[in-house]
This record gives sequence, C-alpha cells and structure tokens, in this order.
Amino acid sequence: MIPEAPPSLARIATRVDERLRKLIDAEDARWTALDPVLADPFTAIRNLVLVGGKRLRPGFCHWGFVGAGGDPDDQQVIDAGAALELLHAFALFHDDVMDGSSTRRGQPTVHTVHEERHGGRWAGEPRRYGEGVAILVGDLTFVYADQLMRGATAQAWEIWNELRVELNIGQYLDIVGSAHRERRWAKAEQISRYKSGKYTIERPLHMGAMMSAPDRVDELLAPLSAYGLPLGDAFQMRDDVLGVYGDTAVTGKPVADDLREGKPTPLMALACAAATSAQLAVLDRIGAPDLGDDEIADIQQVIIDTGALRDLEAHITALTDRALGALPGMPLEATAKAELAMLAGYVSWREI
Repeated sequence: MIPEAPPSLARIATRVDERLRKLIDAEDARWTALDPVLADPFTAIRNLVLVGGKRLRPGFCHWGFVGAGGDPDDQQVIDAGAALELLHAFALFHDDVMDGSSTRRGQPTVHTVHEERHGGRWAGEPRRYGEGVAILVGDLTFVYADQLMRGATAQAWEIWNELRVELNIGQYLDIVGSAHRERRWAKAEQISRYKSGKYTIERPLHMGAMMSAPDRVDELLAPLSAYGLPLGDAFQMRDDVLGVYGDTAVTGKPVADDLREGKPTPLMALACAAATSAQLAVLDRIGAPDLGDDEIADIQQVIIDTGALRDLEAHITALTDRALGALPGMPLEATAKAELAMLAGYVSWREI
C-alpha cells in the first residue's frame, strides 16, 4: 500500500507557505511600484513555489530542529523551511532550462512561457530570451532564500553553505554524466546523492538540529547522517523510477523525460549492466531527443525484462530499512523519531 504523507507535513507546509506568500507578495508590491513589468518574476516564483511541492525539506528541517529540543513554533525554523523551498525553486528554474523541460508541476515552465511571449516579435532570439528570464528568476529565489537564513546560528549557516555547494556540484555531475552517457552504478549513485539526496534529507536535518542545538555538533550530525544519507539515496532512486514509469497527471512532469535526456541514473546503470546485446541496442537510444513513444515503451519493457526495476526496488527497500535502523539510538526527542519513521515510508514509496 502506498503510504500517505504524515499529517504533520501538512501543518509544517501551511506555516512555510504563509511565510513564502508574505515574502513574495511584499517583494512583488515593492518592485511593481518601480515598474509594472517586474510583476513577471514574482508571478513565476509564486506559480512554482505556492502551487505544489511536497515540502519534504522543511519537514526534515523541522524535525531536526524539534528533535534536538527546539520549539516547533519558533519563527527561525519556519524561515529555514521557506528558505529551503526557495532554494529548491532556484534549482528547478535552472534545471528546467538545462533539461529543456516543457512542464513543471503540471504547468508550462518559465522559459517556455517567456519564449512564446517573445515569439520573434521583439529583438533577439525567443529561446535565449525565455531562458534568460528563467535563469534570472532562479537567481532571485536564491537571494531570497539567503535572506531568510539571516537569523541562523553560525553552525547552521555553515551547513547551509555546504548544502548549496553540494547541490551545484551534483547538478554539474549530472550534466557531465548525461553528456558522457554514464552508465556505471558507482557514478550514478554519486550523482544521485549529490544532486538531490543530500540536500533533500541529510542537510535539512543537520540545519534544523544546528539551529536548535549548535553546541551538539559532535553528538547529532553523524547519527542524523546515518538516517539521512541512505534515505536521501532512496528518495532520488524513487524519483528515477517515477521519471520513467510515473503518471504525468500525478507527477506534473512528462513521463520519460529522463530517457530523452539520457540521465545517468542507478536504474539505467542496473539495466545496462544486465542487458543482452539486443537489449543494449534498445537502451542505446536513451538520450535521443527524437525518442518516440513506441521506443519509450520498448525501453521501459527492457528495463523490466533485465530485472533492473525489481533490483532497484529491492535496493530502495534496503536503504529505507537502513535509515529506519538508525532511528532508535538517535539522540532526538521521541516524537521526532516517530515522525521521521513515517516520513521514511512516504519518501521511499510515494507516487509523486
């Protein structure tokens, strides 16, 4: 049975969304007073940040904070959750440009909206105009994320900086891996961890704990990593499965985008390692921009026939079990450990 999101995640999301809405509305009003054209960036931010998303990063930050003894109503952790969502939005705005994605969360991506708005009626290339707008909107969200972290402790700020570096390192590895048609398991796992896993679970947990108990670095960070790293890997591997077999109506992104982009995922590494020569010929079409629906169906079937999907599902289960096994001895409040156990099930077997 597919687990539902823990009820606490909705409560955390409500507070984070209120903070985001207040910030976006205030900045929209401030800058449109200068020039009405400046409504466009804030419309783009609002449409991405406030219309969807699982709010997992704020959730893990919250339970790291509360688990280490923090007050759940503290504005500091609400601001940190909002900062994590804006940082995630920054990555998505840029990621959509890099991947050439046409939709995100069921809506047209910012670069496609503005490319079409240009439509060749203005100076310059429509594509470059649209991509330029999307890049600048992403940069703007990055700045606002930093502003929300101003009140963090020095220890939390250090982790925040490391998280941002790791995210960019992972994105670079992803681009290089796609271009080189990387299909080795070790490299795919490395990319998966740095482009998404660490900044989704491990680092938000660290941030929350260090805002609450900055003097407990040696006591808290390693146990939190024992839970956060394997679960972060499981999170991204589930994303990889959804990228190939998910329902567009549920995920908000076209199914098989990862196949068209040639993403260097653990799922692809397993399939290529187990494939026959005939199956490899089918898998070799991964990364072709003109990949047709029939070819996608053939690739999806080959991945199943090689046993790669089955093996990855087993690996996700093993990673989740490892994360859950780290919880009992973790120096956190009991309520936080119970919530983290529920989040683990949701992260690993979700459908979005």
